[in-house]
Amino acid sequence: MNFIQSKQSSSDETINLFYEETGTGQPVIFIHGWPSSHEMWEYQINEIASRGFRCIAYDRRGFGKSDKPLNGYDYDSLAADLKAVIDQLNLENVILVGFSMGGGEVARYLGRYGSERISKAVLISAVTPYLLKTDDNPDGVPAEIFEQMAENIKDDRPAFLEDFGKNFFGVGLLNNPVSQPLLNWANMLTLNSTQPATLQCMVAFSETDFRQDMKAFTVPTLIIHGDSDKIVPIQPTSEQSASMIAHAKYIVYEGAPHGLFITEKENLNSDLLEFFNQQEPVMQNEVNRNQNHNSF
Repeated sequence: MNFIQSKQSSSDETINLFYEETGTGQPVIFIHGWPSSHEMWEYQINEIASRGFRCIAYDRRGFGKSDKPLNGYDYDSLAADLKAVIDQLNLENVILVGFSMGGGEVARYLGRYGSERISKAVLISAVTPYLLKTDDNPDGVPAEIFEQMAENIKDDRPAFLEDFGKNFFGVGLLNNPVSQPLLNWANMLTLNSTQPATLQCMVAFSETDFRQDMKAFTVPTLIIHGDSDKIVPIQPTSEQSASMIAHAKYIVYEGAPHGLFITEKENLNSDLLEFFNQQEPVMQNEVNRNQNHNSF
């Protein structure tokens, strides 16, 4: 098994981060969402690695096969973990791809460490720049929503995760964009986390303000979000990120839920590969709100 060693910020304790890599070529690091693991990227990694890229995906501390400390789930620590992956694999010309909570690691990494070793960035259904509703962020998610989520996690985490998965993929009485076996698989990935990691990471992605970090996006950036996302609403997140990153290409998948890495996997892979292979950087905002998509 492959592990990267990172440090616990509050001590000298070593944190082992599990990672896998597939393919050869320019490195692409995939950072998973909450509360899943690196395995959520299966449909992206297999396709993109076959097109000449070195795909690297790791489990965030507390999730998947990585170590699960009791604390240390703030974004400074998580960005330091990402830096450990880049440093210990001696990566250059890296493309960072962050989904949902993983978009926060991309932003905080660039904010703390800069873009010297980064060539491009991708934010997919990401929580950046600021998810929480405050006086100066009126379109954000009310704190009461996260408080109720925390209570449900403490009361019955497996039941919460099962219901969360349905909203994640936009499953309803009249809409079944994914199969029941796929829902079962996705839910299984979330059960490999711990309660402390699940709760503390929820606090991190809901309360961390990345607005200053957004100034560090000096590389070509692709932003993708579904306008039917019930987990990370598009207005306080990607709409704002697209307005803050002058060189961003912004694609809205009409009718897509949060888990578009599955429901829109063909279009997502196509858009990622087009962006990865683009030689000329995007110099100004390019917005596509008419993206056709096909459900799984």
